[in-house]
Amino acid sequence: MERIRINQHVSYSRIVQGFWRLNEWGFSNQQLNDFLHELVDRGITTMDHADIYGQYTCESLFGDALALTPNLREKIEIVTKCGIILPNDSHPHFTGHRYDQSYEHIIQSVDQSLLNLKTDYIDTLLIHRPSPLMDPEEVTRAVMDLVNEGKIRAFGVSNFKCNQYELLNESLKKEKSHISVNQVEVSPLQLENIEDCTLNRMLQHDVKVMAWSPLAGGKIFDKEDEKAQQVLSVIQPLATKYQVSVGTVIYSWLLRLPSKVMPIVGSSKLDRVDEAIAATKLQLTDQEWFDIYVASRGTDIL
Repeated sequence: MERIRINQHVSYSRIVQGFWRLNEWGFSNQQLNDFLHELVDRGITTMDHADIYGQYTCESLFGDALALTPNLREKIEIVTKCGIILPNDSHPHFTGHRYDQSYEHIIQSVDQSLLNLKTDYIDTLLIHRPSPLMDPEEVTRAVMDLVNEGKIRAFGVSNFKCNQYELLNESLKKEKSHISVNQVEVSPLQLENIEDCTLNRMLQHDVKVMAWSPLAGGKIFDKEDEKAQQVLSVIQPLATKYQVSVGTVIYSWLLRLPSKVMPIVGSSKLDRVDEAIAATKLQLTDQEWFDIYVASRGTDIL
């Protein structure tokens, strides 16, 4: 599988596996460990997490499974996120839902993630969402300390728009560092990051893009959604033409973007994973790509 270079220390598999709903999969430690080996055998080595996933449980579930075969750690890249405070039973001291991008919280979050994931380092740390209270110098100080201590090997953001990215990146550049990754929502039903400056700016600055909810969280298959049905009416004939699934056509559509988008697969089912992998061998024509794009826009291009 194609690999995307993040920085001098880290590269990702073009298809990324996400663990947002890992706590709902019902896997035993051994079943999850087997699943990880199946992913690696297929060339999918990049694993996407966040501290809050599964009410702060998914990192630990993953770490317990990974511990069954510790040598697997050197074959994968772990991405995790921090910066959101989510009240729950295991964190009674969190008194409200908010963002926290203070130096102390970032450091504490990473240390906890390292314990949960049973690893000595995180390949990439992301700030989960932009905050109106973000102090770029404070975030930079935390990032540089984590890098210098060997706890993270790359740094990025998630859901950041151009101005938010630039604000933080300018601070990092003063320390001869930079944002390497931006994880944003992109799908045939969600064009915002294509149509505003976001993907173009990331391409301009060589910031790699991870796409969450590439299948629009399953909404693309909603028979009651008029827009989804409009887009699906274009995708389904292409799936028939190329003898692939609808999902494969959608992943292929994302892979055509010049930003070298890395879609995140959120399913626990290997056949769904294989649909994404199949997209790496399917090349849509420009016209086919635009037909899907126009169907989503609801109006023709000028």
